[in-house]
Amino acid sequence: MTLDRSVMAFAGVMILLSVALTYFVSPLWMWFTVFIGLNLLQSAFTGFCPAATIFRKLGVKQGCAFE
Repeated sequence: MTLDRSVMAFAGVMILLSVALTYFVSPLWMWFTVFIGLNLLQSAFTGFCPAATIFRKLGVKQGCAFE
């Protein structure tokens, strides 16, 4: 799995987790979803993604989006 796919999979899991926490625990967890969305948006414009940096250090193979 490449870095790009790993980041997208991680973002998808985090969004589903935040929706589940919002539904089952507290509506305030919606702010976690907002944070994830903002992070995705800024990484689209800047090319910087904290998750990509962590996955790269863990040895995930480089993709084409986060070079």
